[in-house]
Amino acid sequence: MEQRDIANTVSRELLSNAVLLCSEDKPHQCHRRLVGEYLARRWDGVTVEHLV
Repeated sequence: MEQRDIANTVSRELLSNAVLLCSEDKPHQCHRRLVGEYLARRWDGVTVEHLV
């Protein structure tokens, strides 16, 4: 993610009101969690919520 600079490559508008879904049972095993947390650190207003 860092090397690909996705925070500046992917437009915020494209992901506006988006949801990243995963079939993993636990959030700590989910690779989408890593993407969400990465973007939340770089973009204001992004929240990560795990549905359990």
